Amino acid sequence: MEVDIFQTNIQLTKNSRLPQVNWDNLPFGKLFSDHMFTMDFENGNWSKPTIMPYGNISLSPANSAIHYGQSCFEGMKAHRNLNGDVVLFRPYENARRFNRSNKRMCIPEINEEVFVNSILELISIDKKWVPQNLGHSLYIRPFIFATDPYIGIKPSDSYKFMIFTCPVGSYYSEPVSVKVETQYSRAVQGGTGFSKAAGNYAAALYPAMLAAKQGFRQLIWTDAKEHKYIEEAGTMNVLFVIDNVLVTPIAGDTILNGITRKSVVDIAKDWGMEVQERKIEVQEVFGALKDGSLTEAFGAGTAATIAPISNISLNGENFTIPESKDYHFHTKVLKYLSEYKIGKHPDKFNWLVKV
Repeated sequence: MEVDIFQTNIQLTKNSRLPQVNWDNLPFGKLFSDHMFTMDFENGNWSKPTIMPYGNISLSPANSAIHYGQSCFEGMKAHRNLNGDVVLFRPYENARRFNRSNKRMCIPEINEEVFVNSILELISIDKKWVPQNLGHSLYIRPFIFATDPYIGIKPSDSYKFMIFTCPVGSYYSEPVSVKVETQYSRAVQGGTGFSKAAGNYAAALYPAMLAAKQGFRQLIWTDAKEHKYIEEAGTMNVLFVIDNVLVTPIAGDTILNGITRKSVVDIAKDWGMEVQERKIEVQEVFGALKDGSLTEAFGAGTAATIAPISNISLNGENFTIPESKDYHFHTKVLKYLSEYKIGKHPDKFNWLVKV
């Protein structure tokens, strides 16, 4: 299932929307760049890679992705560095995770080089859409979905792979308030929780809405069987600092193996910090909150990078997390990651790919 990415059919827009952009006020996920990438899977092969003006697409009402949810996506960012060059952060990790998701959803995989080169080619055309503000970025959304016009529960024979981008500012502007969810579940053993399947996010909307009505920005998900163990924080991985040890749930089939989380763990180990990737009981977290040994709690994900947690609630009992200070690990690692992406530090981990 190969495709020669250099045979991409390029159709440039005649009416760029760049002049309409207010670069000082970038909403998250609502403003889209001029072009998008598409590629089709038909007759057992990927073909027809195309870059065209961003716009709506036409689908059959019987499209099997709409009815049966055969769809996956990725999220990643491009940044400008101090020299003005555009760089991607660990795109091959996204490519590998995309294929793990695709395999679980019976979707044909995409060669890693094709995946990354498709993004590079699209961004090279829309390079002016990458914000000059070093604190902002270009969000990249690769996704794939079934395209068979068929009402029957089976893997589709045809698929469409697409990529679009959007310039974005900050996802969270302040620390988030979270509630530990003990009724609803995000994922179950043997399910799709480890993948970025579209349906995972739809299933989380209702409990998140209920929590929002109670004043919480996000949920901390727990295991579906007992609601005994911590899993994720909203759409992010969750990490704690307990007795100066970085503790985070080990990735598995119910927990997304986040690239930001993985990077934070690598940096912590490089800095000589003790890291424990293991099961974490809800009661352990609240015990550590009560005795003061839990000093930091934060989410890690592509959209927010690092999102400090301000307070955690369980069954009506609420605990405040110490306010973020410059000496806290999550503050230092956010600063380091931000500076790493713009080239202020050497690329010692070989994480950056230049456009």
